[in-house]
Amino acid sequence: MHWITDVTYIEGYKLKLKFENNEYKLVDLQPHLDGRIFEPLKDILYFKSVTLNKDIDTIVWPNNADFSPDFLYEIGQSV
Repeated sequence: MHWITDVTYIEGYKLKLKFENNEYKLVDLQPHLDGRIFEPLKDILYFKSVTLNKDIDTIVWPNNADFSPDFLYEIGQSV
């Protein structure tokens, strides 16, 4: 099981995530913004409001949308 320790916005719908094992992954979330909870994230300014929630060890947005850290690790490309 993975968890996220840092998030940095890169461009478009891409984020650089640091995981508990000190590995960095670049994730492109554009293809994964389906469903009502993720609809607001299609607005790039809203997408940029991503933060790290240390209580649940993943990234979140103001509407409480989040992604599983394991899913993010799986789709991410090592950098």
